[in-house]
Amino acid sequence: MTAQPFVVVAGVGPGTGASVARRFAKAYPVVLLARGADKFENLAKEINDQGGKAIGISADVSNAESLTSAFQQIEKAFPGAAAAAAVFNAAGGFVRKPFLELTEKEFTSGWEVSQKGGFLFSQHVLPFLLKHAKDSSAQHPPTLIFTGATAGIKANALMATFASSNFAKRALAASIAKEFAPQGVHVAWANIDGPIDIPGRDDYRKNLPAEQKINPDDIAETYWSLHTQSKRAFTNEIDIRTSLEKW
Repeated sequence: MTAQPFVVVAGVGPGTGASVARRFAKAYPVVLLARGADKFENLAKEINDQGGKAIGISADVSNAESLTSAFQQIEKAFPGAAAAAAVFNAAGGFVRKPFLELTEKEFTSGWEVSQKGGFLFSQHVLPFLLKHAKDSSAQHPPTLIFTGATAGIKANALMATFASSNFAKRALAASIAKEFAPQGVHVAWANIDGPIDIPGRDDYRKNLPAEQKINPDDIAETYWSLHTQSKRAFTNEIDIRTSLEKW
């Protein structure tokens, strides 16, 4: 009997990451990756208490040794299993500063997570996705989704760090998509165009009406829809925004 496939979500926080994990947990065991256990402990308990299966693993996506250790733990938890889907929801380098005031550390922080992290995560998870692609009983094609932002399409003033790292992440996703689609792996980059309605976030978003904030549960539903697409109709890039967002 083929081992049940799992889903791994890198970058599990109270917004998109948690919503994606909850949605995919309705169909698969989920692995929650985050730097600190405080990011995934309550979510894992919630999913397990509701009849799903979730495990949390502390991992730094920008560190090769940390990710290698994380995937070794995944193999022990799900021996012989393939990955039905993987979501790279990690991001770094959101610094809004005049270009001449940026430090090298601030600039490379975006690359370390978005580009290097996306590279390392993809290299670790793709063998599991390819294994699922060879399973004739698989209900849906294996899916690798990158959470992106409008900064990956247009670079605004004061956003050199975030924009350059998101452009790079989008290019990484496109290259992987073109290489692995013929092998049955669906790779998509999602442009989250607008503020996300994250519970408890005390910033400018708290003063916005709900209609102007993207519901993370709706993002998760869109990701699930991407996962269920036929190999005859892959979506490789998608825009997600509210009806009130200017674009």
